[in-house]
Amino acid sequence: MTDIQLEQVLPGDIERRSFEIIQEELSLQGIHLEPENEMVIKRAIHTTADFDYAQNLVFSGQAVKKGTEALKAGAVIVTDTNMGLSGINKKRLSALGGEAFCFMADEDVALQAKEQGTTRAVASMEKAARLYGLQGRPLIFAVGNAPTALVRIYELIEEGLASPALVIGVPVGFVNVVQSKELILTLEDTPYIVARGRKGGSNVAAAICNALLYQIPV
Repeated sequence: MTDIQLEQVLPGDIERRSFEIIQEELSLQGIHLEPENEMVIKRAIHTTADFDYAQNLVFSGQAVKKGTEALKAGAVIVTDTNMGLSGINKKRLSALGGEAFCFMADEDVALQAKEQGTTRAVASMEKAARLYGLQGRPLIFAVGNAPTALVRIYELIEEGLASPALVIGVPVGFVNVVQSKELILTLEDTPYIVARGRKGGSNVAAAICNALLYQIPV
């Protein structure tokens, strides 16, 4: 017989217990989270089991408040991957009058990317800007994979073609990942949540969206 001791937790209590463990480990590390940002950070850790997110998630002033306000107003969330899209709680989003989209597989996006010699991620962000960028409906960009998408979002904002309610910038990787995030951090009037450095991913982007959604009673 093995000496491995399993923790006895009912299925419905697994998430609650996970968050208890996260808080216990944060306390052991002497990490105190800002109350406004706490649940976003904890959900990123819960999704990845990576406590670096307690240090590398950067929030603009009142980003969580502004993000939840946008969701209450029926925001549109645009992701750069179908994986990120699939991870967002669409039932809860729909209850608030919101929608989520990923345009990466759209034929017009593929055609535009080919014609312009850009990536589909760039073309999909441009499509989002055309549809929602300045239309009065709150727009949240949730980028978890493509730094080119994040760079184009920065350019669209600077060009006055998009005014997002929130930019979630957590692409993962090596080529231009750090630089694309640093560009978003220079924005003065656009709320953002950014994972500084190389870490991130579509699962983290979706987790941040859900963390915001779960703070809103429906």
